[in-house]
Order: sequence, then C-alpha cells, then structure tokens
Amino acid sequence: MKITKLETFHVKPRWLFLKVHTDAGIVGLGEPVVEGRAQTVETAVREIARWLIGQDPRRIEHIWQCIHRGTFYRGGPILSSALSGVEQALWDILGKYLQVPVHQLLGGAVRDRIRMYGWIQTEQGEHYIDSVKRSLLQKSFTAYKIGPIGPSRFTETPAEIDRIVAKVAAVRQAAGNAIDIAVDFHGRASPAMARQLARLLEPYRPMFIEEPVLPGDTLALKELSRTTVIPIATGERLTTRWQFQELIETEAVAILQPDLSHAGGIFEVRKIAAMAESRNMAIAPHCPLGPIALAASLQLDACTPNFLCQEHVTLGDDYLTKPFQVADGYIDVPTAPGLGIELDDDKLRAGLFQGDWQTPIWTLEDGSFAEW
Repeated sequence: MKITKLETFHVKPRWLFLKVHTDAGIVGLGEPVVEGRAQTVETAVREIARWLIGQDPRRIEHIWQCIHRGTFYRGGPILSSALSGVEQALWDILGKYLQVPVHQLLGGAVRDRIRMYGWIQTEQGEHYIDSVKRSLLQKSFTAYKIGPIGPSRFTETPAEIDRIVAKVAAVRQAAGNAIDIAVDFHGRASPAMARQLARLLEPYRPMFIEEPVLPGDTLALKELSRTTVIPIATGERLTTRWQFQELIETEAVAILQPDLSHAGGIFEVRKIAAMAESRNMAIAPHCPLGPIALAASLQLDACTPNFLCQEHVTLGDDYLTKPFQVADGYIDVPTAPGLGIELDDDKLRAGLFQGDWQTPIWTLEDGSFAEW
C-alpha cells in the first residue's frame, strides 16, 4: 500500500482537515492546524507531501521519525502540528486496513467510557449560571471549565481580583460539590498574580487551574505548585515529548494537557502519557479544535491509564456522518475501525472557507498588548 495524494480543507470556524489517500482506496483523516496559523500549517503539509507520497502509510513510526528529524529543524508549533495531522491520518488508515479501532493497536481499551468536560463561557454576563443549571438538569457533564480572567496586568486591583473569584464562586454554588470545576488562566496571569488567585480560589476546590503562567516557565509552575493545594495543569502549547520532559522530571504540575494536533500526534502523546504515568501525573488532552482532533483524542483516552478528562468544543454535528453522543457526561469508547469517524462531504463543502481566521489581539486600557 502506498500514499498517493494529500488533500487539505479549511473549514469553519477555524479548522484544517486533511485527507491522506492510498492506492488501496483507504483514506485517512487528520487535523493539522495551529489556531490562527492554519494557512501556514497547510503549507508545511504540502512540503511534507513531496516526500510522503509513495511511502507505505503503515510504517507510522518510521514516517514520524523522518518528518520530525529529516529536515534539520525539529519541532515548533507549525512543523509539529503538520506532522500531528499526518500522523493521525496514518493511524486512521492502519486501523481501517486492519478493521480495528486505533486504541486496539495501542494496547486496547482500559476503560468502557470516556469522561468529557463542558465549557462555560463566563464572559456572557450572568447567563453562564443559567447554562450551568440547564446542563445539570440535563445531566450533560460531570465537569466544566471556565475562563474568568480577561486581559490581565502584572498586578490587578482588589476589585478585579474579587470579580474573578466571584465568578468561580458563583459557578461552584450553582453546580454544587458533586461537579468538578476547572479554571483556565490561559497564561494571562503573572506568577505573582497566579499565586494570589490560587490562594483565593482554594475554598472552591477547583479540579485544576490551567496555564496559570505562560508555558515554558517551569520554575514558576514548580514554585506555584508548592504554594497551593489546587492541582496545576499545562501543556497545550508544548510539542513532542522533549518539551514535556522537564515538566515531568521535575513534577512541576499534576496534569499534562498535550494537544494531539500540536504535540506530535496520537502515538507521541501516548509516549508523553507513559512518561507522565511514571511520575503519577494525569493526562487531560487539550482539544478546542474540530471533530477529527476529538476523534484522535478519544482513541488516546481509551487506552491511557492515567487519563483524567477530555476537552471538546464540538461533537461533530457540523461535519460527521455520525456525531459523538454524550450520556451523563461520558462518551462510549469508539469501536469503529481507525479513528471511528467519517466526514459528511455535503457538510464539508458547506463549511469551506479561505482559512483566514486570525487570533484576536487583546490590549490593556493603556493600549499595550495583553495575552489572549
């Protein structure tokens, strides 16, 4: 079996889908994208295709090594994301070829269903409390994540700190103590602000605080972990096991959040998870992307012992022939071959656009740049 063609599709709202074709008629799906840089990643995929066409798609590790190491420059969000989408598609091809789900090829399922968490948009006035209550009545999820921090200065006023804490308190009160609440800092807080907020949020017992400081500042994460009882999570902007190594070896955080469309793909994240397991650290894959990235994440979740909870922003209603179904906060482990999904070509065509979505630029009141 040989690879014959790669096709990319920019689809709304900001995703890039990939189809890898073979001479056996099997087509693999992947999602190689960096939010706000989809067109750049698409170019990287086309460059990879020059070598990839003609290769045997079943030699996944060999192909991964050649793409990652073969062009002298290694890693980075663009190259790793292009590689990630290609790698996802190769596992999809292999699973379809052997008629088994990808997780079966990685050791088999270690659970029967996969815990999901929902997003609560706290920017939308006070309506977010109503959305929590509706979701609880529908038994949609057993865990939620909120992002109460807006554009942030190095230090904030007591009023702004009180506003942030009040939002978390309101969600906790609405949800009760049987529901997990995670708080995403999105790297917007300085280490000094993160220490203040973590201490004030402790009474509300978050499941974790995410990206309390910018990625790469392992020392700040380690220091913060010593000053709070709240588990700390990070990793969505890191690529490959080498960038995760220091976090794992120093046990700077409790939860790692590799993104399967950025970190190197399914098997690379499985390796990261195995490294983390040796330090009793959990894995909660980052996935604010489309249904192909989610499908890849679910395959990883199914076979990973130290999996915690899965992020998502779509269940695939917009592009899949059979969207995922959540029941009581869980998705059943997929059993269909490969990634277990098929794209609806009519929906795909309806969702096409130029791929020119841009990351918003945030500023502070003085006009200076603020972390998004």
